[in-house]
Amino acid sequence: MTIASDAPRQPFHLSMLFNDARYRARTIQVIAFCTLLLAAAWLVDNTIRNLAALGKDFSFDFLWSTAGYDIAPHAIDYSSTSTHARAALVGLLNTLIVAAMACVTATVLGVLAGVLRLSNNWIVARLMTIYVESFRNVPALLWIIVVAAVMSEAMPAPNAFRGENATASMLFWDSIAVTNRGIYLPVPDFSRSPGQASSALGSFDLNYLAILGVLAFSFLAHRGLVKRAQRLQSATGQRPATWWKSLCLFALPMITLIYALGFHLDYPALKGLNFTGGLQLRNSLIALWIGLSVYTGAFIAENVRSGILAISRGQTEAAYALGLSAGRTMRLVILPQALRIIVPPLISQYLNITKNTSLGLAVGYMELRSTLGGITINQTGRELEGMLMMMLIYVAISLIISSVMNIYNNRVRVKER
Repeated sequence: MTIASDAPRQPFHLSMLFNDARYRARTIQVIAFCTLLLAAAWLVDNTIRNLAALGKDFSFDFLWSTAGYDIAPHAIDYSSTSTHARAALVGLLNTLIVAAMACVTATVLGVLAGVLRLSNNWIVARLMTIYVESFRNVPALLWIIVVAAVMSEAMPAPNAFRGENATASMLFWDSIAVTNRGIYLPVPDFSRSPGQASSALGSFDLNYLAILGVLAFSFLAHRGLVKRAQRLQSATGQRPATWWKSLCLFALPMITLIYALGFHLDYPALKGLNFTGGLQLRNSLIALWIGLSVYTGAFIAENVRSGILAISRGQTEAAYALGLSAGRTMRLVILPQALRIIVPPLISQYLNITKNTSLGLAVGYMELRSTLGGITINQTGRELEGMLMMMLIYVAISLIISSVMNIYNNRVRVKER
């Protein structure tokens, strides 16, 4: 009987790096990686040589010099005597604020438009189609400029609210004023305060910290209440009512706290040539917010519509057979299943909103591109350092948003067994 034996191993030769399939893929990867390192080294060396020829060095010391320009609005303490680092921080906060506002409104608008576009009402469905096709096929910058022009030209001036012959009036029981300089809103204020606290971002009122603490306590207590109800349901088959307990957990501590702090609203009032008091939303902020919201909302509407259409028609028919109305079927059956399809492209839309906030430069909104990437670079001549910082900040923001949304996506996706 003949016993088959393994073929003898051939000695290694350099030609095997390309001719042998066992080594070819790794060889190509190593070559590509080394080429990339050489290209990066050449780019860095060339940049250093060019900077030296211009009499420049690579340094971030400019961040600690005086900025010398004003920023409005600013969420933290800032003046023209602050440093460029603080100016960049103010611009970053302005970017995050308008991005968060636009993400919320674009999501609400997109979900409504996506659902209504599938409505059986012909007029409603066609109106939503017109909205989607009109807004997503026009550049976002144009919508931002249009909103800014409407706010500046069509809204009344502050002096139109003055006197008996006033041609304009405040809204909602004289609490909101819409003018060509912005919208003035009432802002929460407190007659009693535990004091101020200082941090790297400046001083802030401890009242808001106390409110956040109470909200966190109420949320944790609510989660404990829900888990207890779930355990009782698993043990007895009956779920106790928790809505009134949750309402008390959120309402009673908050009402007690704001009463102790002397909560009241500071209303805007016309004094002199402009409104004082309250909170002013400048036209630049409103234009960027609304422009990004309506533009991105059209794309989100298509994501929602495609997610809903991907759900089997049998799900809707089964819900109707159980006696659920069309609204409850959409809210309780269709949308929860469609989220696993909607969320991945929704992440991209949130990233687009964050990056498109740089368009605020066109309407004078002082965000990161206007501060660090604009005035600071022009004043200091540190264009390379400024652009690198701005790119790294945008990358960090995008990675954070992607990570958070991916965590949510993993929670809503269908779990396979």
